[in-house]
Amino acid sequence: MTAADALPSPSRTRLWWEIAIVLALGLGQSAVYAIVQLAYRLTDSTPLAEQTTTLNPSRSDREVFDLIYQLLSIGFSLVPVLLVCFLLWQSGRPHLGRLGLDGRRIGADAVRGLLLVLAIGIPGLGLYLAGRAMGLFVAVNPAGLDAHWWTVPVLLLAAARASLQEEFVVLGYLFARLRELGWRPWAIIAATSVLRASYHLYQGPGAFVGNLAMGLLFGWLFHRTGRLVPFLVAHFAIDATAFVGYPWAAAMWPDLFGLPS
Repeated sequence: MTAADALPSPSRTRLWWEIAIVLALGLGQSAVYAIVQLAYRLTDSTPLAEQTTTLNPSRSDREVFDLIYQLLSIGFSLVPVLLVCFLLWQSGRPHLGRLGLDGRRIGADAVRGLLLVLAIGIPGLGLYLAGRAMGLFVAVNPAGLDAHWWTVPVLLLAAARASLQEEFVVLGYLFARLRELGWRPWAIIAATSVLRASYHLYQGPGAFVGNLAMGLLFGWLFHRTGRLVPFLVAHFAIDATAFVGYPWAAAMWPDLFGLPS
C-alpha cells in the first residue's frame, strides 16, 4: 500500500465543496446562465418561437482571430474534464476506473454508442420540430460560423468538447462522488438528469424536457454498465451531425427549422 492509498477519505463537507467548485467551473455555471437567459426570453416582447439562439457563433470578423478564439474557447472549456480526471485518478490500474474508463471493449462500447444515437437522435429531432410548432423551443442554429477551411474541423472539435465535458462531469464524476456521499442510484440519476436539462434551458422549456429524458436514459444505462465510452460516442455523434449537417438541412428546408435560408 502506498502513502497515497493510506490517506483518509475526504469528509462529506469537503466532497460537497469539491462538487460545487467543479460545477462552478463549467456546467453549473452554464445552468445558472441558462436559467437567467430563459427568464429573459420569456419576458421579452418577442414570442419564444420567434427567437433564435446560435450554438457556435463566430467570435471575430477577422478569420485568423476567429479561429484562435474558437480553439482557445474549446481548450479552456475542457479544464473541468482535466480536473475531474485529476480528482478521481487512482494509483492502481485502471487509473480512471471510477469514470468507467479501463481501456477494454472499446469497439463494442463504440457500437453501443452508435445504437444510442438511433434511440435518441431521431426522437430528439422529432421533439424539437414538435416543440417549435408549439412554441416551446427557440430556433436553434447549431453552426453559426462563416464558411472557412477550418469550419468543419472546429465544429467537430466543438462536438467533442461538449461530449467530453458533459459526460465526464455529469456521468463519470457526479456518479462517483454522489455514491461516496451515500446517494441511492435513482436519486443520482434524477439529480444528474435535472442538471443536464437545466443547462439547456436557454433553448426553451422543450429543451429541458428533451434533455431530462436523455439524462434519465443515459443515467440508467451508465448505472447498469459503469462504462462511459458509449455515452461519449453517442453524444459526439449527435452533436457532430447537428453542427455539421445543420447548414445543409436548413438550406434545404428553411421553414421547417424556423431560420432564414
